[in-house]
Amino acid sequence: MSKVRVRFAPSPTGPLHIGGVRTALFNYLFAKKNEGDFIVRIEDTDQTRYVKGAEDYIVETLNWCNIPFDEGPGKPGDVGPYRQSERKDLYAKYADKLLESGNAYYAFDTAEELTTHRKNHEAKGKTFIYNWHNRLKLSNSLALSKEEVQKKLADKEPYVIRFKSPENEALKMYDEIRGEIDIDTNILDDKVLFKSDGMPTYHLANIVDDHLMKISHVIRGEEWLPSMPLHVLLYKAFGWETPKFAHLPLILKPTGKGKLSKRDGDKMGFPVFPLEWKDPNSGDIASGYREEGYLPEAVMNMLAFLGWNEGEGSEKEIYSLDELIEAFSLEHVSKGGAKFDPEKTKWFQHHYLQTRSDFELASQYQLILKEKGIEASSHYVEEVIKTIKERATFVNDFWELSSFYFVKPTTFDEKAAKKAWKEGTSEIMENIKVLLEGTEDFSQETLQENIKKWITDQEIGFGKVMQPLRLTMVGEMKGPDLFHIISSIGKKEAIKRIDFAIETLS
Repeated sequence: MSKVRVRFAPSPTGPLHIGGVRTALFNYLFAKKNEGDFIVRIEDTDQTRYVKGAEDYIVETLNWCNIPFDEGPGKPGDVGPYRQSERKDLYAKYADKLLESGNAYYAFDTAEELTTHRKNHEAKGKTFIYNWHNRLKLSNSLALSKEEVQKKLADKEPYVIRFKSPENEALKMYDEIRGEIDIDTNILDDKVLFKSDGMPTYHLANIVDDHLMKISHVIRGEEWLPSMPLHVLLYKAFGWETPKFAHLPLILKPTGKGKLSKRDGDKMGFPVFPLEWKDPNSGDIASGYREEGYLPEAVMNMLAFLGWNEGEGSEKEIYSLDELIEAFSLEHVSKGGAKFDPEKTKWFQHHYLQTRSDFELASQYQLILKEKGIEASSHYVEEVIKTIKERATFVNDFWELSSFYFVKPTTFDEKAAKKAWKEGTSEIMENIKVLLEGTEDFSQETLQENIKKWITDQEIGFGKVMQPLRLTMVGEMKGPDLFHIISSIGKKEAIKRIDFAIETLS
């Protein structure tokens, strides 16, 4: 295949797990690195599991993550449609081709008959597998006469079409991440490819669609590795060129034991979905990275390192999307599972927040301020953000870090007050108040110079003045430069706060 074409093929059965987003990201990076196409195909053959809104959620996620697809729902190319439910009419003829070539067969076994076989095997300590060693003893077109098969079909008896796994073959396969894989075909079961309701199973639809959509590389999660032998055999049965396969490592729990799940996120307080999801049936709401305040660049940078790195000796951790495209290769994707680290995700988020302009952050912070009934100019909010930005990880942190710029403290931290407000402190604050009243130039620099000079002239320890003064302005011992706070809130407000503190703490 001359052109690289990859696909991300999620099922619309609920919200997209970040493991799925990582699969989409790696497909996108590989496609763009090789000047190829990134395709999205919605695999919705199982309509019983279809969840309303899930497809829109998938598309919205990819757009938010800034990894748009080249072809897919709403972006038609020349190999659509891109929903399997809209392609169902074409799968039957491919099932028929496998029947004609002897690579598949009709199976009429009822669910009850198969259950009986399983129980009989279990009673003997064995596992029932429908394949070469017993298929001639079961109810299928390999064991029955042509006349019996035709009668069952004419009578419209329920059936499935099963793949005829080869007997006594050593199947050699190659995975771009895991290398050579050898499988004894005798251990494979004869998977169902087509059901009597006219719908294909995942395996048949997947192979047919990948072929018709000219997919060159199948990059998917490790959980699909057991399906690789069947898929390779199907390509051989059809006489089609087999795409290259690459199975990505699992994303593990923060403990490193087991696959990351929603339960882990709920337990440890972090999202496992890119966007918030409201279950249309139960009404339950699952948190999302976007709604938690994460930036898409931070999430993408974090996901890129779950199973990939640029190579030995590289210590680079911050990558733009263009840099990821340039650096990405399947050769540097690991085989072993990648442990998810919520704190590292916050580290990426902190970095990317710092890259946002003060103007952009001020616009977002003003939405929070308006919810609190606070009106402030863009310029004022930008100046506040400059002093607190480095200590923030999310925009939602801004209020905790800067509320005192907008409202006076109504209470004082008890421990801080006990330490800072001593006998004689009220008199010192009265003197500071007089000093502020007499200061014409209320700039940060002038305030710092005048107050420090007064402290030195009075031969008072700096802590005896600066600690209670911070307490009066902030309500506790936190915040950026004190003189910036006093200058920002203005003379009138600063004096009010000193009066309130003297009245409350004396």
